[in-house]
Amino acid sequence: MATPKTIAFHTLGCKLNFSETSSIRQQFESAGYGVVDFKNDADIYVVNTCSVTDFADRKCRNIARKAKRTNPDAKVIMMGCYAQLKPEEITNIDEVDMVVGAKDKFRLLTVVNEMVGLEDNVAVNLVGDIDEVRVFDPAFSIGDRTRTFLKVQDGCDYKCTFCTIPQARGKSRSDTVANIVNRAITLGEHGVQEIVLTGVNIGDFGNGTEVIEGIRPKKEDLFIDLIRGLDKVDNIERFRISSIEPNLCSDEIIDFVFRSDRFVPHFHMPLQSGSNEILAKMKRRYKRELYADRVTKIKSYNPAACIGVDVIVGFPGETDDHFLETFHFLESLPISYLHVFTYSERDNTPAATMDGVIDMHLRRKRNEMLRNLSKQKKTEFYQDYGPNVGTVLFENENKNGYMYGFSENYLKVKVPFAQAYQNKIVDVKKECKDAYELVLE
Repeated sequence: MATPKTIAFHTLGCKLNFSETSSIRQQFESAGYGVVDFKNDADIYVVNTCSVTDFADRKCRNIARKAKRTNPDAKVIMMGCYAQLKPEEITNIDEVDMVVGAKDKFRLLTVVNEMVGLEDNVAVNLVGDIDEVRVFDPAFSIGDRTRTFLKVQDGCDYKCTFCTIPQARGKSRSDTVANIVNRAITLGEHGVQEIVLTGVNIGDFGNGTEVIEGIRPKKEDLFIDLIRGLDKVDNIERFRISSIEPNLCSDEIIDFVFRSDRFVPHFHMPLQSGSNEILAKMKRRYKRELYADRVTKIKSYNPAACIGVDVIVGFPGETDDHFLETFHFLESLPISYLHVFTYSERDNTPAATMDGVIDMHLRRKRNEMLRNLSKQKKTEFYQDYGPNVGTVLFENENKNGYMYGFSENYLKVKVPFAQAYQNKIVDVKKECKDAYELVLE
């Protein structure tokens, strides 16, 4: 194959994946590659994969096939969590030419340059043991979204029985406060208005940038130190915490967010189950009582604060009573929305061999019930706090004559498109008056 000139990227999964794809894309742009839309013809297609559910796995395979149909002569590369977890499975997909593991994904530019001249129809597996992944690789998204996703932490030391993330991303490790603050300042100089802090377990921030022989240096800084440092970055208007474990969302962190100049009143805390018995089987590090306490604490500072929740339905052994315990617990909390996941068995996890497997039809029924509850909670949140919506950061895109943005507490707002509002924070009640609409999706 001739030296590739065009490359296309597709990202599945979380904000962390988006930040990493963006940083890798920037490497290719700096090297002179033309970056094109994934649906267009390209010499190389790169898929940054996710493997949270079996559906994500199937989606990865379908995307590889679509890319090859667009350009049969192109090379298709898979990287990311699914690639690290299932390299042999992906290598056996006819349309895939290379699988790149966690250790090598940030040297993808070198990998791509070295793959030139490889024989066609020979898939290459560049996935090593996850224990070899010891270094924190910084990443951030820029140029493709109004908000920038800034990676501050990677990996996880938790042992949740349903999760494969430690197998896909390795041990918990972080950047330094100084590096992150300097990166935020640079992003501000490029016009970024809001930074979303991302990672696998960002509340566990401070584990050091490198793991050497399984040993990390003692924590010098904690997550509270990071957000204190970022709050002093005066050329970024907003910081948003993407997700934080309830047991790590301390009183100190909550108090600081509501006293800070730049952190917005939006928390996303995974619950996973409202049953203490199921939480114990999941090996989560808290009980429902602590979760309720965190929600109460946040709302005591600001009743309009947005609180999002992750929850899993159909975990092994989840009886009807366990599920109803979760349902009624969530129903009782002043939360704003739910992200509902149907449990799916993942290889090499303790939960996959547990007794009490739940019928898939019942799992989906429970999922639907919680999604309906989420709609109810979101509607109530918009009804209660939408009339007092404050400042909104608008995106650049013109969508059929309208533009969209989010308030500090994550209310989605729509206004007629105006260039003056692009990538700007606007007080919609003052500037847009009756022209703005709340978008409840």
